[in-house]
Amino acid sequence: MMILITGGCGFIGRHVAEELLQNGYDVRILDALIDQVHADAEVSVPEGAEIVRGDVRDKDAVRAALVGVDGVIHLAAEVGVGQSMYEIARYVGSNDLGTAVMLEAMIDLPVRKIVVASSMSVYGEGLYLTPEGRRLGYIRRRMHQVKGGQWDPLGPDGELLTPVATDEEKPVDLASIYALTKYAQEKQVLIFGEAYERDAVALRLFNVFGAGQALSNPYTGVLANFASRLANGQPPMIFEDGKQRRDFVHVRDVATAFRLALEKPAASGHVINIGSGQAYSIADVATLLADAMGTPEIGPDIMNQARSGDIRNCFADISKARELLGFKPKYRLENSLGPFAEWVRQTGAVDRGAEMKRQLEERGLVS
Repeated sequence: MMILITGGCGFIGRHVAEELLQNGYDVRILDALIDQVHADAEVSVPEGAEIVRGDVRDKDAVRAALVGVDGVIHLAAEVGVGQSMYEIARYVGSNDLGTAVMLEAMIDLPVRKIVVASSMSVYGEGLYLTPEGRRLGYIRRRMHQVKGGQWDPLGPDGELLTPVATDEEKPVDLASIYALTKYAQEKQVLIFGEAYERDAVALRLFNVFGAGQALSNPYTGVLANFASRLANGQPPMIFEDGKQRRDFVHVRDVATAFRLALEKPAASGHVINIGSGQAYSIADVATLLADAMGTPEIGPDIMNQARSGDIRNCFADISKARELLGFKPKYRLENSLGPFAEWVRQTGAVDRGAEMKRQLEERGLVS
């Protein structure tokens, strides 16, 4: 079976390609090889994969890449909440138009399966419970409260809330342009699948980590940002107070999830969380990584500032992934940072964290 992976030269894409090749699939990659992701690193293609260089918005390149393909894993996208808030056309064009071009090209082709990478960012804030145990799906922090240092969202009557694992029943609440584009991607794919009777699945990925991240891209992810800072003797920059909680899932587990989504008929038509099922405070993550990198003396720089579009807590309930995919994460953050740190030391990284902060501040996106 031939599978096309869009964005297959990226961090997640390379691992997905390796996972598929190891399990007997033929793999073709379509990738634009954009500078922000690939400029500082040699492009590596898994042995046995075919690569086509092209932009997912180029209908001719997409149609050529789809010839002879049985299924698609659609990863090609611009990534980053902060940057999406000022490079709006770039994000909407690549993520939403790119997906539309891909789907339109598939209409007359015998491609039976498509799995799209969505994001936990579509939830906005994660799920909360009131003191009485009532679920609150729509929770947003008010800007005047955030500016005053009230980091945790409050309930309708000003009550304190308890963050809990977020399941797929939690309503979507789009708090950034990036989140908007990822939701549009998943909806396009699922609508297309229903209309044309194709197997379509959307995987909502939580914070993915592992060797191979674009360390010099300050918008690529929390752990990559922290590692780049630590590798250059600088403290990780943490917005707010560092107590915000996230779910970190290893890229190898994510690659397995994509393969399972191709293989399991029960997944068709569903959105499915892919995370570790564990919650970590961002400050604790910075400390764990500093220890793994041999720089425990470099404590995090707690900014006590908030970025526009950021949320406070969101971590995954992965019950649905277990049920529909048989998904069982193998890698825990606290047991996987050693190999990640060793890879960072061998790779090296340009620290662009300060540049990222300056760009956001210049646009009034930090308060």
